[in-house]
Amino acid sequence: MAARSYGQYCGVTTAVELVGERWALLIIRDLLVGPRRYTDLKQGLRRIPTNILSTRLKELQEGGVVRRVPLMNCGLVYELTPYGRALEPVVLALGRWGFQAMGDPEEGDEVTPDSLTMALRTSFRHDEAQDLDVELHVGDVVLRVRVRGGVLDVAQLAPPAPPVSGALPEGVAEAVIVAGPGIRLLISGEVSPAEALAQDLLAVVRGDESVLDGFARTFHIDPVVVA
Repeated sequence: MAARSYGQYCGVTTAVELVGERWALLIIRDLLVGPRRYTDLKQGLRRIPTNILSTRLKELQEGGVVRRVPLMNCGLVYELTPYGRALEPVVLALGRWGFQAMGDPEEGDEVTPDSLTMALRTSFRHDEAQDLDVELHVGDVVLRVRVRGGVLDVAQLAPPAPPVSGALPEGVAEAVIVAGPGIRLLISGEVSPAEALAQDLLAVVRGDESVLDGFARTFHIDPVVVA
């Protein structure tokens, strides 16, 4: 539980007391991608002090959100409990809401494999999804992004995935997309695939450039309409 109580009998209050402390939701975000060792969490959240990471994990365990379990060949790992996994639609909705105000990255802002994976899950439109099999490169992060029958699967290729991530996908992706922060404009619909290519916001370095049409339909966040 959080160190301080708000003193109100309310579901929102209880939720904030459980997961509202600084860094807590980012720990949950990364654990939604999969179980992680302590060192994996620290590597994915480079700016979190080790004492704060330990404290947040302890609080989340006490709140029934996270548990520590042994995993073959990996030692003890942290994973979300079923109660914790129930936060997934909340985290995805929060990501879509925050997407509207992201703007351009500040100096020192980084994209991590887990944050990019969750960004794709946040923007995934299963009802309009096109079958895809692409490698997505954003900075030093490389993900294999596959969609089949409206189901999204994302695997981390680089940096090397945590050992808890399982086997790497077989075969070669149909296309390779290299992108920077400007991919946000494609996902928001502010630029078309053709405009994204013309403005060098991204490039298809292998495969047919038409893959971007399917990518833009599959990964899209509608702007919030302000009445």
